[in-house]
This record gives sequence, structure tokens and C-alpha cells, in this order.
Amino acid sequence: MYAFFFRLVFRRMDPERAHHLAFAWIRLAARIPVLRTFVAAALAPRHKELRTEAFGLRMHGPFGLAAGFDKNAAAIDGMAMLGFDHIEIGTVTGEPQPGNPKKRLFRLVEDRALINRMGFNNDGSAAVAERLAAREAVFRTVVGVNIGKTKVVPEAEAAADYVKSTERLARHADYLVVNVSSPNTPGLRNLQATESLRPLLTAVREAADRSVDGRRVPLLVKIAPDLADEDVDAVADLAVELGLDGIIATNTTIAREGLGLTSDPELVKETGGLSGAPLKERSLEVLRRLYARVGDRITLVGVGGVENAEDAWQRILAGATLVQGYSAFIYEGPFWARGIHKGLAARLATSPYATLAEAIGADTRKAPAA
Repeated sequence: MYAFFFRLVFRRMDPERAHHLAFAWIRLAARIPVLRTFVAAALAPRHKELRTEAFGLRMHGPFGLAAGFDKNAAAIDGMAMLGFDHIEIGTVTGEPQPGNPKKRLFRLVEDRALINRMGFNNDGSAAVAERLAAREAVFRTVVGVNIGKTKVVPEAEAAADYVKSTERLARHADYLVVNVSSPNTPGLRNLQATESLRPLLTAVREAADRSVDGRRVPLLVKIAPDLADEDVDAVADLAVELGLDGIIATNTTIAREGLGLTSDPELVKETGGLSGAPLKERSLEVLRRLYARVGDRITLVGVGGVENAEDAWQRILAGATLVQGYSAFIYEGPFWARGIHKGLAARLATSPYATLAEAIGADTRKAPAA
């Protein structure tokens, strides 16, 4: 039914306008008590066998919403109502910014992909912090906060900008993510180099510890799929050295060649980050490499090209404790998370593993060393 609606309505609509319309419907449904209870019962049934613990946080399952959909913490309960086990808001920057000029979001329907050059459009860390502080949660869910660099801030002053956001947001976050991997903010990906990343992550860790009393906020870093293998290894080693709680692999890619894209060439050549199905192979490759490097010392989050339960299961076997998605939500609709949970439970039941935790990294551990 959703596929028919997508073809009839959303596909004919500007992608960003369609996003805002869907976002408004989700928020509205979450505000109506009887309706949200009915929707959650239908779309967010719980599977006890999928209960997950990551960086000290307990979740109903491993599947969450990646950053980018709810940039301003405006629909957390709505997304929990749709069955996501954790919600990562953002990316939030130190100062509010409108993002890049429109048109800046493109659907590659034939490839089940998106290209975006949104440019961290958001209300800024002060406004988002106020919204999180005032939130009266309807559904219990884990909320991650993804922070990035304000566009006008010079690269040399990036750490101070991240610290500003951390000081405002850390107390409201179940976990915090340093995003240094979006291709749509000039110079941002340069911060993935370990000589830049080390002082940045150290400053954010110290700011989070200053800002929150009696609780250590888990800190993660999100990396790009376009990193060379040796740079993936370097980030993994740095994460262990600094005692980070997790790595999210991966963000969008700037690559186009070798991905087998079949959409209109005029769309394919649009600048921005590509997400969705074409990212699947490289994202999984990076995840396997990270797990082979860090093992169980750091929690890994697999994201990029996750479309269905099989994709999520492969991420878990590769080493991910948590799995995230976003782009496929546009194509699959509101029953997406429900289907992934049902499929994961079925795969676990027929696997040799007694628990989901036992399955984490199983395939990577069995693979011969390179």
C-alpha cells in the first residue's frame, strides 16, 4: 500500500517538501493519545529476544534511526512510535544555520538511493537543547545527539565550536556523536585525520564530563566510507587509545564510480553525499575492518545501505551491536522498522546463536586474517 502511495504522491513531489509533509504527519500522530497508542501497537511490537545493551544503555532492540531525519529533536516520540529502538537527532551545530541553497535533496529511485547536500540545516545547539530539556517523553527510547561544525567557523576553531554544542547538549543526550564525515560542510572531513581528530575528541570528552554531573555520557565518532583502509585503521586505533565508546560506520559517500548506478546521469552527477543501497558493500567492508581491529573493546554501529532484515543481520554478524537506517525509510514507509524487527527475530531463531549478543561479529571472527 505504501509503495502505491509513494509512486502516486511522494515520487511526484519535491523530495524535501515530501520529507516535511511526512514529518508533520508523524508529529501530529504522536500528539494524539489514542492514535499514537494504536500506531505503536501496530508498528512497534517488542521482541524480547532482540533486547540490546550498548555502551551501558538498554534498548528494546538494535535498530535505530540514523541522524538526518530529525535534525532538531522535533519528532522523537513520533519516530519511537514507528518502532525505532533509538533515535539519533541532528546533525546539530553550534549556531543555527539554514544549510545550502535549495534544491539540495535528490531521489535516485531506480537505485533506491538519495543524494543530499543539505549542509547541516538546523536550529542550532541552544534551541535544540531547550527543546530536549522541555520534552515530556511519551515513549521510552534512547536519544543520541549528533553534533557537527558550524559552516562559518574556520577549521582551526572547530574544536571550540564542538565544545559549545557539547556543553549545551550533553546533559540531554543518552549518547553523543561527533560527526566529522559529512561531505557537505567545507573542510569537515579533514577533521578525520588523526592529528586533528585527537584534540577534537579529547576536547569534546572533557566538555561532556564538565557538563554532566554523576553520569558519563557515551561518546562516539561517525566516519566516512571514503576513508582509505589505513585511515580506517588509524581512527580505530585512536578510538581505543582515547577510550571512545563507539564508532558509527558509515556516513554518506562522495563516490559515484563503481557503484552500479542506473538512475538518470543528470541526477547521479549532482554533488553531495550519496546514501542508500549503493553504499551497502563499502559500508559493510568498513564495519568488518573496524571489528577486526577493535573487537569487543568498542561498540560499533552499522549504517549505510541497510534496507531490510537481512542487511541488518549481516551488519550484526560483521560486528555491529547497533544498526541504523534512514534512506530506505523513504522507500519502505512506516512498516519498515516492524519488518526489520520481525526478520531479525526469525534469523536469530534459526541461527546457531542463543542471543543477539552472541551473533555480534561472528562472521568477522571466522574470516581468515588478511
